[in-house]
Amino acid sequence: MTENQISKEVVDAAVKVHTELGPGLLESVYEVVLAKELELRGLKVQRQVPVPIIYRGVKLDEAFRADLVVEGKVILELKSVEALSRVHYKQLFTYMKLRGARLGLVLNFGADLMKQGIKRIVNGLDDGHPRVFFGK
Repeated sequence: MTENQISKEVVDAAVKVHTELGPGLLESVYEVVLAKELELRGLKVQRQVPVPIIYRGVKLDEAFRADLVVEGKVILELKSVEALSRVHYKQLFTYMKLRGARLGLVLNFGADLMKQGIKRIVNGLDDGHPRVFFGK
C-alpha cells in the first residue's frame, strides 16, 4: 500500500472510532481502539514505537516514542485536546525526519468533529496535497 492509501484507511478508521466513542477520553484509549480498528482492516500497526536519536555519536533508542506506525510507513500522533497547536505538528515532523517517514497524521480525538482534528504532515512525499508550514 502507498502512504496515501494507508492515510485514507487511517482517516476512515479514526472517523469511525470518534463517531462511536466521541471526544473526551484519554489519548491512550483512542490509541488502543484505533490500533484495533486498523488491525481489523488488515493493516499492520505498531504501538509506542521507539524513535531513536543520535547524540554525540551515540544512538539513544528511548528518546521519543511514536504513538502508532502503520504498515511501517505512516506515523500517527494521537491527541485528545481542545485544540491542536504548532508544537503538535513539529513533534510529528521530528519523528518523521528521524525515522525517514514521508507521511504522518496528527489525529485530535478531542475535536467535536474528527475531520476538524486531522492534520496531514509530509516530508518529501510528492502527493499533490497542501503542505503544513510551521513558521520559525
